[in-house]
Amino acid sequence: MATDSWVNETLYPSWGQRFRVVRELARVQSAFQDIMIFESESHGRVMLLDGVVQITERDEFVYQEMLTHVPLLAHGDARRVLIIGAGDGGVLRRVLMHSNVDRAVMVEIDGEVIRLCKEHMPQIGGSAWHDRRAEVIVGDGIDYVRRGAPASFDAIIVDSTDPIGVGEVLFTDEFYANAARLLSAGGLIVNQCGVPFMQSDELRETSLRRARHFPHVGAYVAAVPTYVGGLMTLGFAAKQPHLDAVPRAEIEARARAAGILGKTRYWTPAIHEAAFWLPPYIAEHLPRG
Repeated sequence: MATDSWVNETLYPSWGQRFRVVRELARVQSAFQDIMIFESESHGRVMLLDGVVQITERDEFVYQEMLTHVPLLAHGDARRVLIIGAGDGGVLRRVLMHSNVDRAVMVEIDGEVIRLCKEHMPQIGGSAWHDRRAEVIVGDGIDYVRRGAPASFDAIIVDSTDPIGVGEVLFTDEFYANAARLLSAGGLIVNQCGVPFMQSDELRETSLRRARHFPHVGAYVAAVPTYVGGLMTLGFAAKQPHLDAVPRAEIEARARAAGILGKTRYWTPAIHEAAFWLPPYIAEHLPRG
């Protein structure tokens, strides 16, 4: 969609954003989606999937840190972590920052996303691709969760597109039922639930689905500049109560023990605590009780 050195993103019918393009780096039609990576004037390198911005070098740390550090530190001892999607490698890298993680399995359906990100955005995944604790699978995350052994993971992190196209199946009842079975007794799952100012249905409907399979459901927020529409919500569902309300001092102690304290650009113990305090226009879309 490059026109006169601009790329236009129109995620919503009447509102969007555009980037001035320095140069196009890759444009590939994979078996699953259209992938574009370009060098922007303002945000470094940018990846779009089916015309929708997924990641930019300039602000990727916000989304990746909040999607990863919040659930792992809320759990407190997540040693086995499953990542669905996240083909750029950023979530994998943040998971492996935690010294207590013994095993991180990443399942990405589109091998072209991995290949292109390794080639054109290598700093996002960094050395995580070669970490002995990491297992990277090019395959169907839905099938992996369906076939997985009960209680084989402590945390599941879903980094997907919106519930359209290739990402749609990651928001279904079947997926959440299998995820619950795959998680250990104290396990939890997080996934992006869109920008509720513009996508309130996404948060409401996926929260209701999670609530059918998890006794404790909520959400937290992160301010990601390139996700148009305000605060991004990250859905949070757990088998145990109060994982979304661990005191700040305990979160700080866990972060220090895990070796990540002082190594982040957005996440802090204070941000962690505050992220769960939702403004009413967001909280009203979550199940009550």
